[in-house]
Amino acid sequence: MSTAFLVTALVIVATPGTGALYTIGTGLARGTKAGILAAFACTLGTVPHLVAAITGLATVLQASGLAFAVIKYAGVAYLLYMAWATWRERGAMSVDAGDSKASARTVICSGVTLNLLNPKLTIFFFAFLPQFVPDGNGATATMLGLSAVFMLMTFVVFAAYGMFAAAMRDHVLTRPRVVAAMRKLFAATFVALAGRLAVQSR
Repeated sequence: MSTAFLVTALVIVATPGTGALYTIGTGLARGTKAGILAAFACTLGTVPHLVAAITGLATVLQASGLAFAVIKYAGVAYLLYMAWATWRERGAMSVDAGDSKASARTVICSGVTLNLLNPKLTIFFFAFLPQFVPDGNGATATMLGLSAVFMLMTFVVFAAYGMFAAAMRDHVLTRPRVVAAMRKLFAATFVALAGRLAVQSR
């Protein structure tokens, strides 16, 4: 486990993106437990991409323009849906005082789907992981180990984001104008992320 891998992975994980944004929004709107659930869901959403990279399925996405486009535009559509739902108070920023099972399922499903419908993650892992895997026997085992560390790092960093957001929850939710402004900001950011994904190529 090289220092270069740990530092690079930490920078990648800590850089705010769709998953971090969702976790922060969930922590603000629904509290600590939901923020940690969102972190877990976003981490879980990276598993298919890691498996695809390890098994070589990333090559198919890279070679097939149709397969890449289908997943990409499904991701764009879901991000736009998240933007609309957030704007209409039914997304990550919809305030929920309770911890019902339905709310937990919503948080987990949304977090997993956000990362699942991003084909760039598969290709990213396909290009990222092999750099730190030496040639020879045991390459697959090494990639699995690196993947596990990356996932653990993702969960820890995102959970920290969610818990910090939850700690600020009372300060935010007591100010309706701030809540409305943040909801619009999150919705606009989801639209911007959808736009960035739409113009990305393989």
